[in-house]
Amino acid sequence: MNSTINEQAFVRFEEMLTKNVITIFLGVTINSINGMFVFTFVMNSIFYSDPRYILYIHLVINDMIMTSVTVFLYMLSCFWPFINVSFCCILLIIASATHKNTPLTLAGMAIERYIAVCRPLHHPQICTVRRTRILIGLIWGVGLIPGVTDLIIVTATQPLSFFSTVALCRASYIYNTIYHIEKNKAVQGIYMLFVWMVLVFTYCKVLVAARKVSTNAISARKAQSTILLHGAQLMLCMLSYITPILDLILVPLFPMHQYHIFFFNYLLTNIIPRLLTPLIYGVRDQKFAAQIKAHFSSRFMIVTVEPAKSVLDVC
Repeated sequence: MNSTINEQAFVRFEEMLTKNVITIFLGVTINSINGMFVFTFVMNSIFYSDPRYILYIHLVINDMIMTSVTVFLYMLSCFWPFINVSFCCILLIIASATHKNTPLTLAGMAIERYIAVCRPLHHPQICTVRRTRILIGLIWGVGLIPGVTDLIIVTATQPLSFFSTVALCRASYIYNTIYHIEKNKAVQGIYMLFVWMVLVFTYCKVLVAARKVSTNAISARKAQSTILLHGAQLMLCMLSYITPILDLILVPLFPMHQYHIFFFNYLLTNIIPRLLTPLIYGVRDQKFAAQIKAHFSSRFMIVTVEPAKSVLDVC
């Protein structure tokens, strides 16, 4: 009896350890790749005056923050699930803000591409560095609203002593009132509707411009491909809104595999979309790719050193 229990406990521990190793490996890989892009951006001042690359590097940094926080939360849920509610709320607000920032930044990048292709003469006046920074500030302001609203609702519905207790650090446990549920439905609908309208509008406009202007057809086609990639990444981000439904459907059907289902949904909605970010500009964009290749190839050049000649060889 005891040996069976110990064997089951060992199997569960082995599965948990494997999942954490996979999660940490993917998180470190994503942040390492994105860190390479951030380093390339910082080391090359030619990107500082281009709103396109400023928005892209903001998306990369946002993904790095989100990946770090979500991986940390996942590890906590496995090894130290019950933590201080105040600390948990801070982590949940950061995770919520960075999650909301992704579709908003994608919308801003799509608008910038639309202006560059369809309004090229007005692009330098509209898309300035100052306005890009203001846009990033607005994105963070709007992205923080849902998380701060959740905190306000908890403060209004729970005693202040609740924040000094310990609880399972998951949004569904901390934010579990009917007000949170209704707020989430409204926020998710508004955010996704706005971003999809922007992506569809900009793609259609760029498509029309590509057919009308043959001289700028190559640039228009590249912009179309970029906006389509934004749409693909957005669809992956939207999967996080249907994971509760998937959990309700799959867990009763496969109750013995509920932790595998939770883990798969976590990878699908939080990790995999972050892998697409480097592909949008870093790999496809010739200017950025050239700087990465030039910078890192100079860092890892193989230097051939000839062996020193002996005295006998000299003689």
